[in-house]
Amino acid sequence: MKVFLMHKDKDFDIKQNLPYNSDTLMNDLELKVLIDAMSCKDDFLFEISKKTILCSLKSEEEVLYRQEILKDCLKNPNIIKDIYNLTIKAIDKKQEKWFGIFGRYPTSLLSSSVSLLDMYFELLKELRKIVDENIEKFDSAGFKRFFSMIQKELNNNYLKIVKKHLKELRFKKGVLISTKLSKANEDANYTLRKNKMAKKNWINKIFAKKSKEYTYTLHPRDDAGAKVLRSLKDESLNDVANYLSNSATHVDNFFISLRRELAFYIGCINLNTKLKNIGCEWSYPKIAPKNSFNFSSKNLSDISLVLILNKKIVSNDIDAINKKLFMITGANQGGKTTFLRSVGLAQLMMQCGMFVLSSSYETTLCSGIFTHFKKEEDKEMKSGKLDEELSRMSDIIDHISQNALILFNESFSSTNEIEGSQIAQQIIEALIQKNIKIFFVTHMYKLANYFYKKEVSKTIFLRAHRDKNGNRNFKIIKAPPLQTSFAKDIYNTIFTKTNLSITNL
Repeated sequence: MKVFLMHKDKDFDIKQNLPYNSDTLMNDLELKVLIDAMSCKDDFLFEISKKTILCSLKSEEEVLYRQEILKDCLKNPNIIKDIYNLTIKAIDKKQEKWFGIFGRYPTSLLSSSVSLLDMYFELLKELRKIVDENIEKFDSAGFKRFFSMIQKELNNNYLKIVKKHLKELRFKKGVLISTKLSKANEDANYTLRKNKMAKKNWINKIFAKKSKEYTYTLHPRDDAGAKVLRSLKDESLNDVANYLSNSATHVDNFFISLRRELAFYIGCINLNTKLKNIGCEWSYPKIAPKNSFNFSSKNLSDISLVLILNKKIVSNDIDAINKKLFMITGANQGGKTTFLRSVGLAQLMMQCGMFVLSSSYETTLCSGIFTHFKKEEDKEMKSGKLDEELSRMSDIIDHISQNALILFNESFSSTNEIEGSQIAQQIIEALIQKNIKIFFVTHMYKLANYFYKKEVSKTIFLRAHRDKNGNRNFKIIKAPPLQTSFAKDIYNTIFTKTNLSITNL
């Protein structure tokens, strides 16, 4: 039985490698906050959510398939939790009943396999009951296929046969074995047989036609004979024990796979509950046509910051058609970095089939997500800060490909503005030629003004809003770069306690 709730035609690969820059994305985008909210301190949910979010889907079909399944999960959260809890129960009970890996003999392997399958049989009946009672509540192709598979493969006739076989395999009325002599008059081909007499009642047994047979009763204190008898029994049960062990493993793998694939959706249910309690508005993102370079959002928020503050924050509306470069300028503490994180988080969430913290959101899928944020001074740094920035940029270039998304935050500002602007300018132009979408937060006016004059058709200019009195509302608006570093704001902030002002300077 295949689950296929994360992908249409394959299992979720828990062993897949994370992107090379996964730690960087976790730090720069504060992704741990989001994953913590999904996992609710459950380590397994944390690892599955982390791997799912960082290992982005690449095609529209994959994203929409998972998105439709998520819609069903959020519509029926209690049902999904009930199924998930069945998988937890299966794993817990397995630890109590499964001793086959320690058994040296087929007899012990058979016994533990039957016990395990007996336990799984009851859980499969519970799963079938949940499916029968709720199948009409689900609309996605993924759940329709999964539920139909459960009903077909776990039909009443099959469940009846399984129950019957498991009862027989306990061999409470003994084991019937056949053998024959080889050319050297050695015993060979020990085979387990159905004991038809064991099924008859006592009347039929009395009047049944007796076949010729020779019997031997083992003395209770004959240890050597008991050892030989056990050896004969093990040899005859070997094939059956291996078959039952494989069957138990198959059902076990089904519950393990179901747990893994539902874990991501359980995380989304947990996150959705938190956002509802805060009163946030979210939506399922739309995928823009490939190579369109469109980006449209309404009420887009940084979900990690919302979760940290546990309240709604200022959101942003952006509408850009066929833009490869988003140049973002403005004063410090104006919301630029928060906006940058909101874009990165929304892209990651979209590309793993999740909802995004925006009332409407549309953009293209990207081949990879990269960040290049300004780092704090490292006391153990063996080279200059600019060298460190360039080294990180070199690593990105080695891994980035066409149609990727890269977010720059105050990059190359560790040197003077002229040199930093020239470095950034050449990198940006090279990336644009490779059809890579760029969001660039900067204070370097020379850099922003260069593209304002040259690349207006491909670039949208955004700025952190600030009124005449220097007040910030943390909104990002469409506006050209300004030739100011807002030193007046810094001065007034520092000397505000002494009532000094530079209004007339």
